[in-house]
Formats: sequence, structure tokens, C-alpha cells
Amino acid sequence: MRNNGMMKEIVDSQETTLLITADQVVIHDGVIREKPTTPEEARKFIQGYSQSHAATIGSVLVTNVKTGTRREGWDKSEVYFHKIPNEVVESLIEEGNVFYVAGGLLVEHPLTSPLVEAIVGTIDSVMGLPKALTEQLIKDSLQEP
Repeated sequence: MRNNGMMKEIVDSQETTLLITADQVVIHDGVIREKPTTPEEARKFIQGYSQSHAATIGSVLVTNVKTGTRREGWDKSEVYFHKIPNEVVESLIEEGNVFYVAGGLLVEHPLTSPLVEAIVGTIDSVMGLPKALTEQLIKDSLQEP
């Protein structure tokens, strides 16, 4: 971005600008799951979580745009589910939000949150942006190199 001029104003500024990027995958039965692309895939994913568990692995990268300094890290959480009724699965698919999240996993949704038995880790990590990790990376990126 610096080389093609897109960030010239930011780089030339006296203020610090941080670029925060993050991504997440879900692991279930040893298989990495990205966002489901079809109703069938979403159904398979969500039904697989029923009376089972999944892990989320999220990564965060904080870049100081002015200096180019980068700090990165990752976080893992686990979610354990009670039985997920087929009506819930079908409603989630019909709503469509499951197609925009890793593994079709929506623990904060009103239909699924009562079905979460336990979370090992933090809800913000499960949702894709671990707060404590992100705050630490921001703090680290603002330190003098």
C-alpha cells in the first residue's frame, strides 16, 4: 500500500495509524471449516455440532502503517453444544447469516445461545476478534521498536 501511494496521506501524517486485520476458522472432528457455501454444507456443519464441540482458531495482525511494524498472535476457544434441533438448523439456514461466519457457527444467535453448554475461552474469541489479544497487540505495536 505504501509503494502504490494509497497510504501516502497516512504515512506523511504525524499521527499513528494502526491497521487491524483478523481471520478465523472452526475446527470440528479434526477438519478445518471455513464459511459454508451451500445450505447442505451449512446443515452438515451445524448438525455436526449437536451434542458435540468445535474449536475456533482466530488470528490477529496489527500493523503500524507509518512504521510498517507488525505484531501478530492467535487465540483458541472451544464451544460445547447441547442437542441442536433440526428446526433450529433450518431456521438458521433460512435466515442466511450462517453463510458469513466460519463454520456457520453463531453462538451469539438467540436460537443457538441457549444450546451452548459451555465455552472454554472467551465469547469474543469465538465470535472472531479476541479482545485481550487484540489489545495486547495494539499496545505492543505502539511501543518504540
